[in-house]
Amino acid sequence: MAKKTEKELEIQRLDKKTPLQMFRDYVMITVASFIYAVSVSMFLDPNSLAPGGITGIAIILNRLFGIETGTWMLLINIPILLIGIWKFGLRFILSTIYCTAMTSLFTNLLTPVGAVTRDPLLASLAGSALMAVSMGWVFKAGSTTGGTDIIIKLLRLKFPYLKTGALFFLTDVVIVIASAFVFRNVDKALYAGIVVIITSVVLDVVLYGRDEAKLIYIISDHAEKIAGRLLEELDIGVTYVQGSGAYSGKEKSVIMCAMKKNISPKAEEIVKEEDPLAFMIVTSATEIFGEGYKSYFSEKL
Repeated sequence: MAKKTEKELEIQRLDKKTPLQMFRDYVMITVASFIYAVSVSMFLDPNSLAPGGITGIAIILNRLFGIETGTWMLLINIPILLIGIWKFGLRFILSTIYCTAMTSLFTNLLTPVGAVTRDPLLASLAGSALMAVSMGWVFKAGSTTGGTDIIIKLLRLKFPYLKTGALFFLTDVVIVIASAFVFRNVDKALYAGIVVIITSVVLDVVLYGRDEAKLIYIISDHAEKIAGRLLEELDIGVTYVQGSGAYSGKEKSVIMCAMKKNISPKAEEIVKEEDPLAFMIVTSATEIFGEGYKSYFSEKL
């Protein structure tokens, strides 16, 4: 059977959603778009802080040509979205079009309200936090914010060896440096750099939580009892890996399981209670994809 493309997998995922789930997703995207617009129009833009991405470019162009930032966000995104439709299909990118339109609209509507604070540090902290939370909600709803998300996805289709994080960082750095020349203010660019860093950190927390995952291997003569308690008490997936002792030649079932860091002490306690002589290896897992953890599809974006 031929391997399905990412586009086919996403369409399959969309087909599984009920109308109520789709409605909830679009409500979440709408609220997230409003929060994103608040971060831009009431914290970042009034203080001339141009973070990375299309938003940063729009803020710079607003100062150069006077057209509203929200309008620039929409204008820049239009050709990118058209390329996305051509490459991935309208259905695949429909929610991104909606998110882009709502974010641009809300940004223009909120711009007359003005700055909540003129302190650049407070503006960068609050603006980046709000931006990260809103982006996290958009991603959780199965959408993207458009712009550089689509560009980077296209680049990775052409150059799959390029890392997503590195591409985002590179584009953000270029935009932040450009803002220093346009605004003729290095301090503003440094504060914009703070926005980029905080947004990245907070976004990871919103999407994946603070705790890293643990990968545990357990070798025991009481593997079935241990696995049963792990399944029942911790509600985690457990896999048996068949092995044999090099010295004894005896066949054994090795338990392998991944879990959040905060529940690993309980797992260790269960193992000790069932078999004090069990051999256990606990290691940190930098990334885990699948149910309960990161979505492989969204990470590919």
